[in-house]
Amino acid sequence: MDIKEIESLIRLVSGSQLTEFELEEGNMKITLKKEKEVVAATPAAALTAVAAPSSSSEEPKTSDLFEEPDEVVTAPLVGTFYSAPSEDSEPFVKVGDTVKKGQVVGIVEAMKLMNEIECEYDGVVAAVLVENKQVVEYGQPLFRIAKQ
Repeated sequence: MDIKEIESLIRLVSGSQLTEFELEEGNMKITLKKEKEVVAATPAAALTAVAAPSSSSEEPKTSDLFEEPDEVVTAPLVGTFYSAPSEDSEPFVKVGDTVKKGQVVGIVEAMKLMNEIECEYDGVVAAVLVENKQVVEYGQPLFRIAKQ
C-alpha cells in the first residue's frame, strides 16, 4: 500500500460516520481513529412531543421526581441501540441511576462497529427514550438527564 492509498483511506474515514477503522494487509496494519463529535443537546421542553407517542395517552418512562430534566443524550450516528453490553447483562443505566460525565450509558452499532455512548453530564437518568435493539437516527434523543 502506498502513501496515496493511505491518504485516500484517511479522507474516506474522515468524511464518514465511522469512529474507528482498521486494515491489515500482509505484515502491515493501519488503525485510524477519530475523536467523537460533540452533539448539541435539544432543550428538554422540545422533547415532550418526541418522547410520548402521539397516538397514545401513555406517558414516557420518566421518574416522578424529575418533571423537567436539564439535558439530553443523543445518538451520535445512525445504527442499532443496545442498552447493555450483552443480551444476558444488566442495562448500562436505568431510570433513577446516578451517572457521571464520561460514563457509558449505551452502545450504537453501525456497520458491525460498536460505538459506546458516553454521558456528557453529571446527573440522574430521568428517562430512557429508546428500547433495546431499536434502530436510532443521528441526533435522536436517547436519554433525559436531570442535573444535580
